[in-house]
Amino acid sequence: MKRYVTVFSSIIIAFTASGGIRAYAVEAPEISAKAAAVISADTGEVLYAHNAAEKLPMASTTKIMTVLLCLESGGLYDEFTVDSEAIKVEGSSMGLREGDTVTKYALCCGMLLPSGNDAANAAAVKISGSIEKFAALMNARAREMGLSKTYFVTPSGLEGEGHGSSAADMAILAREALKNDLFRQICSQTSMKLRFGDPPYERWLKNTNKLLTMYDGVYGVKTGFTDEAGRCLVSACERGGKDLICVTLNDRNDWNDHMALYDHVFQTARIIDVPLPTDIFADVAGGSADKLRLKAKTDSVSVTTSAGDLGDFDFTVLGQPFMYAPVKSGDEAGELRISYMGREVERVPLYADEDITCENKSSADSKKGLLRKIKETIGRAFSR
Repeated sequence: MKRYVTVFSSIIIAFTASGGIRAYAVEAPEISAKAAAVISADTGEVLYAHNAAEKLPMASTTKIMTVLLCLESGGLYDEFTVDSEAIKVEGSSMGLREGDTVTKYALCCGMLLPSGNDAANAAAVKISGSIEKFAALMNARAREMGLSKTYFVTPSGLEGEGHGSSAADMAILAREALKNDLFRQICSQTSMKLRFGDPPYERWLKNTNKLLTMYDGVYGVKTGFTDEAGRCLVSACERGGKDLICVTLNDRNDWNDHMALYDHVFQTARIIDVPLPTDIFADVAGGSADKLRLKAKTDSVSVTTSAGDLGDFDFTVLGQPFMYAPVKSGDEAGELRISYMGREVERVPLYADEDITCENKSSADSKKGLLRKIKETIGRAFSR
């Protein structure tokens, strides 16, 4: 379930010198964007919205999805020759020419920094064989992410019939992409030296995202512009432990609007500590005890939010249906998934909090006990 919150003003509570409480409003800034959204990078919660659910063309911010799929496709450093037809495309370019030798990694850099349409097309054809098949892959992934207002026709962001997204969807897409460490590393660079060509040689690529040097804490993500879409910008910023993602679509004043929105939401959002459950147990097969207590190495996780309702957080233990004895205290025994309103926030490793020795029974009894444990586990799974 998605929750859209339109923020017109926020109430800040302050304690006066006399010990009383004073409330005053922090007005949201006026912006030029046709649509905008600011979300918590931790939870995906919408902290500011202006026409955030409206589907609009999003130009080269499209490449966020293209780069993510390219990074996930593997073989990032394998060299290959670009498709000569794919790179014949208008607009911004990383400078690819017929016969050039590249890697997928270089294409990702070429998409995120100079916003190369040639790089996007070359990556699409390399991964899927055609731009149309790659667009189908993009749309399938969008559905997995729950991006209900998003439809891709091209990997570059050049317009096609129906190609578009919403500010809220683009923020969630950026949040998912930034979970990829290599994506985050690339999009945070103001410039990069890469080696490609025919034959390959070193050259510099410059990032079109000026916000990286205009506002402290910005670490991404992607610019975009076409005549139809106007200026589009997806950015991410971390400051004082708060982590935000901002999107503006069709915004003639995007740099200043992003800075104004960050100033506003950094002031209104807060950090809360979400306590982790302490009563976590795993089933044990063949051990001196049937249950094993698990614990994380931290008591809580910190998240950026506006609401702070702990009832919106859920916890799921991930791992094998049961563990085999012996188990030593400190052994890694699974993960705890923390979710906010159904959207994953973080995964925390879980460890055994005690020793479980092997049970002192005959081999036949042990096998019977193990089979019983398997049947019980399968039975519980089908009864849910």
